[in-house]
Amino acid sequence: MYCYGTVTPDLFWLGDSDRRLALFENAYPIPRGVSYNAYLVMDEKTILMDTVDRSVGEQFFENLEACLKGRNLDYVVINHMEPDHCATLIDVILRYPGVTVVGNAKTMTMIDQFFDFDMTGQSLIVKEGDTLCTGRHTFTFAMAPMVHWPEAMVTYDMSDKVLFSADAFGTFGALSGNLFADQMDFEHDWLSDARRYYTNIVGKYGPQVQALLKKAANLDIQYICPLHGPIWRENVEWYIDKYQKWSTYTPEVKSVLVIYGSVYGHTENAALVLAGALSRRGVTNIAVHDASVTHLSELVSLCFQYSHIVLASATYNNGIFTPMETLLSDMKAHNVQNRTVAIIENGSWAPQAAKLMRAELEHMKNIRLLEQSVTLKSSVKEAQRVALEELADALVADLQG
Repeated sequence: MYCYGTVTPDLFWLGDSDRRLALFENAYPIPRGVSYNAYLVMDEKTILMDTVDRSVGEQFFENLEACLKGRNLDYVVINHMEPDHCATLIDVILRYPGVTVVGNAKTMTMIDQFFDFDMTGQSLIVKEGDTLCTGRHTFTFAMAPMVHWPEAMVTYDMSDKVLFSADAFGTFGALSGNLFADQMDFEHDWLSDARRYYTNIVGKYGPQVQALLKKAANLDIQYICPLHGPIWRENVEWYIDKYQKWSTYTPEVKSVLVIYGSVYGHTENAALVLAGALSRRGVTNIAVHDASVTHLSELVSLCFQYSHIVLASATYNNGIFTPMETLLSDMKAHNVQNRTVAIIENGSWAPQAAKLMRAELEHMKNIRLLEQSVTLKSSVKEAQRVALEELADALVADLQG
């Protein structure tokens, strides 16, 4: 049975949520599931905004049929060709043979790459600033390359001030009846997943997100309809400001994030000694995480959130402890920058982790390394405790300065 939702009198949400999927993109844990959103505008001509992942295809088609109430589907706009939004595109075309597929030139190339289907006479290629009128509604299109695929674009309904934002402004998390962010405690229950979604899916492409935000700044946006997560109709500026911070790699929390990679617990002990020293000096909102336990996607999100990062690693096979090495690789891949970093290393006979971590960090943009570092040989002794206190002093001075 259908379960579509009403956004405005003639705009309908046709999506569904997957609560069984364990890994988004087969990489990121989603214990709260994920929604796949598609939207239908009922006008003199009917226009569908994107489709959905095959896992929720049956529900999507029930919703679409119920909304159309026997009418034909005239257009389907493809804002993003990723399969979690377009796996059911050909099924839409087969069910509604006269439908026109709207997308940019790169979209059409990707349709040919994903599907074996002759689109002759059924496609409308749009470019930046083009418009499409369906009656009361007029839509305009803006290209958003690398947010987060090269063919990505957004569609703006000039009549009702709705931005169909593709993967921008999305979040992990299944929807549970409420469609709108203002119907939820978004900051408490959703912001962490929204940040983790942005940093891991889009975070590498800050300059491209900035380019899209500059275009959005010229629009009167009353609604944001993303392809994942809740719809925005109130306090839209608050969420756009989050994207402004994330895409400029501006820390949200002026405090210290300590991430350690420890084999037998001694490097962990050093991390905790440091955290205690910071607390005694008045630092609040300290975060401490074990790189072997906390998922990489969470750690990357935290690196975007915090202003100061301490990386503590054991030396392992004469290199960086494997989970820490993987974290550094992910930080680089997701373009983490504009952060102050301090290093703690451990090595019973030949400490190497600090030197190797520095080399990795020097390849990242605008990472400032504190001169103070701490070296352990097996465990924390009095000399290392003093060094950790001195590192805490240096971090506090840097936070204040």
